[in-house]
Amino acid sequence: MQTAAPRLIVSQNRFRKRRAMRATDWIASSLHRKFTAVAASGLLAVSLLFLLVFTGLYQSQISEERARLAAEVNRLLQAALENAMLKRDLDGLREIVDRLGQQEAIRLVMILNPEGVVRFSSDPRRIGQPLATRDDPDCATCLQPDDLTRKSVLSLVDDNQRKVLRSVHPVHNKPACAQCHGPVAAHPINGILVIDHETETIRARVLRSTQMLVGSGAVVVLFAVAGGWWLIRRWVLNPVSHLATGAAELAAGRLDARVAVTAQDEIGRLAETFNRMADHLAHSITTVKEQEALLQNVLDAIPDGIRLIGRDYKILQANKTYCQQLGYSAAEVINVPCHRSSHHRETPCPITLIACPLVEIEKTGNPVKVIQQFTRRDGGSYYVEIYGAPLRVVIDGQERTLIVESIRDLAKQVEYSHEQKLATLAQLAAGVAHEIRNPLASIRIALDALFRIRDNAGQEEETLYEYLHLVNRQMDKCIDITERLLRLSALPGQSPELVSINRAIEETTSLMQLEASQRNIQIELLLEPADVRVMASESEIRIVIINMVQNAFHAIAGGGSI
Repeated sequence: MQTAAPRLIVSQNRFRKRRAMRATDWIASSLHRKFTAVAASGLLAVSLLFLLVFTGLYQSQISEERARLAAEVNRLLQAALENAMLKRDLDGLREIVDRLGQQEAIRLVMILNPEGVVRFSSDPRRIGQPLATRDDPDCATCLQPDDLTRKSVLSLVDDNQRKVLRSVHPVHNKPACAQCHGPVAAHPINGILVIDHETETIRARVLRSTQMLVGSGAVVVLFAVAGGWWLIRRWVLNPVSHLATGAAELAAGRLDARVAVTAQDEIGRLAETFNRMADHLAHSITTVKEQEALLQNVLDAIPDGIRLIGRDYKILQANKTYCQQLGYSAAEVINVPCHRSSHHRETPCPITLIACPLVEIEKTGNPVKVIQQFTRRDGGSYYVEIYGAPLRVVIDGQERTLIVESIRDLAKQVEYSHEQKLATLAQLAAGVAHEIRNPLASIRIALDALFRIRDNAGQEEETLYEYLHLVNRQMDKCIDITERLLRLSALPGQSPELVSINRAIEETTSLMQLEASQRNIQIELLLEPADVRVMASESEIRIVIINMVQNAFHAIAGGGSI
């Protein structure tokens, strides 16, 4: 129990501090509460200050007024006493003292001799007692001998521990009194009149007056504060609260949040400025979103896969082609490490096994091109050609380097190339049909001649052989044309082959003679005497020749020669 008591006290102190802090935070969190607390504190401080100042001033004025009245009463009483002394009417003097002591505001009336001994008193117990002494500092009601020779007003506590206001008025000797009291020079004072005035009544009246005045002032100040609070609440606090609500809604993403303008003062102009700011912000955000959508659409229109990677291997942006290549949605690859979506790895790819564009660019700072094997979502794999390049941007005021990768599916590339060949063959179909039509017409003519020879048995056999050779040659020509088409449509081989450039040019341009004649263009071949041969794909060489001749056709609009 002895060790638990200090902990309990510390816990209580902490609890009080926390509760005080919570109260302070609660007040500080609202402009309404802060204004109310400040107004209440100010009202209380002003009321206390006003009470202290007024009480001091009022008591001082009451004391001065009481002293003045006491002096007037003393003068009247002194005149009555002097008159009674001159007439030697001691009984009348005692009656005056007794009646005066019975007044409501007077507690005690005494007449002292010049030595300070009470001769007459409204309290008979005081008669014969000395009131002036130097040897009794514990006597709170005693007077000092010096107090007997001058007029004074003293505030002290009587024997009953009540505060009284004591007025001391010496009665000076006069020539008319010299017969009884002796010469004026030897006896300047005949006696001392001492009156104790009651102060409790004065204090009660002062307190009641002060309370009434302070209460009235408090009511007036309260009404003033209430009116001021109502005006401030109407013209300041409520508009500011609406501004705060509008700002909170705007910060939460509601771009249509606006504040009603209810005045033309500073608060109203602030609301108008807030609305203009909200309009500009909404327009800017809308423009940024439109630009982001445009950028995403541009990326999605690129046939190759595109991804933007940060230095932490996370994908910041990806186009639709990349997601389709792997079988993921955009939400499944954005902000996910690149190695997780393309290689199904939880850690970065080992640089000893896979050439990573991020690592290579970090080493050299230059663009790189690598071949990698990607793994689709379903587990299937395919080879891709990756072209990576650094992209330097400023984010949050800091320059950062990102990596842009263009990913091309090599299997799709071969398919695209083959489709291009088929498209080219479609363009050559008319010319090929013309080339084949002529040999077939010659074959028909030769066959007709053979039929006539058979009908005319007298013809020579030499003519028969000539027509047969003609049919054979024309059939070879048809076979040659079909072989040219097959060479064009064939898929690239796994390994290059020896290709004759001159023959490829001659055979390919021969297939385009019909289109050339239709365009009024003449094809002239200026080939090297030596047959140049290269190691390549023959179909690819022939496609290149076709593309070059067709580009020349398009460049010569009105006819000519190439």
